[in-house]
Amino acid sequence: MTMEILPMTARPGARRLQTLRCLGGVPSETGDDVADEVPVALQYNGLSHAVMLATPLDLEDFAYGFSLSEGLVDRAEDLRDVEVEEVERGIVLHVEIASRCLARLKERRRTLAGRTGCGLCGLQSLEQALPRCEQRVAPVMLGASALSRALDGMRSRQLLQSVTGATHAAAWCGTDGEVLLLREDVGRHNALDKLIGALARQQADATQGFFAVTSRASYEMVQKTVRAGVGALAAISAPTALAVNTAQAAGLCLIGFARGLDWVAYSATERLTLERLAA
Repeated sequence: MTMEILPMTARPGARRLQTLRCLGGVPSETGDDVADEVPVALQYNGLSHAVMLATPLDLEDFAYGFSLSEGLVDRAEDLRDVEVEEVERGIVLHVEIASRCLARLKERRRTLAGRTGCGLCGLQSLEQALPRCEQRVAPVMLGASALSRALDGMRSRQLLQSVTGATHAAAWCGTDGEVLLLREDVGRHNALDKLIGALARQQADATQGFFAVTSRASYEMVQKTVRAGVGALAAISAPTALAVNTAQAAGLCLIGFARGLDWVAYSATERLTLERLAA
């Protein structure tokens, strides 16, 4: 059976495909919604920088968030303009940034020119791959009830996940656990970048809350959270040792295995109010 794309799309960011489904041993032809994933190229002042596989939603947020979380710009005002261009094989984000930021970007590209087939070579390249995090985040106090409320609130707002089952979400939550803003993407890094970009574009004070993500807490996720100035990150899966070390150095409250009333805190545990919750 040849699978084809049906003209109807259930939700932006998803495509409806014709499928053959077997339930209880009985096969039948039906339609299924799958998450869209396309190459998204980021160009800065006409200079190609990166190509990411991403869900083609909230792309302006993505451009802002990626630029900020990767340290390509210092603040949202350094981005002058973002244009989204659909091309034959994907999407190009044309980003205009301040000239001083472009000079930094060119220097980064020059130092990464030593990439080889076996990975990064040279001390300078390793420093680029794992830059030392000198920033410290503003402390934020959280209660266990806030974590539980945030996780519950995220589930009902993951609209793309509800129809495809294939996307991650990143949410900015108030200290009481209310989900204030959420972004989705097939990539966990992309979802967090989109959230950071949306906060920057809305000029929200990201320090007055915490991030919650439906993924593991890798070094990159911690680094992006720290660069956004957010004081706590809660993930439904595990952190890595490097992520924990980075969080400790930055004063970030890092929480893993956050599911319902259960969680594990790995750093800045003094920021958590340990009230006992009824099951």
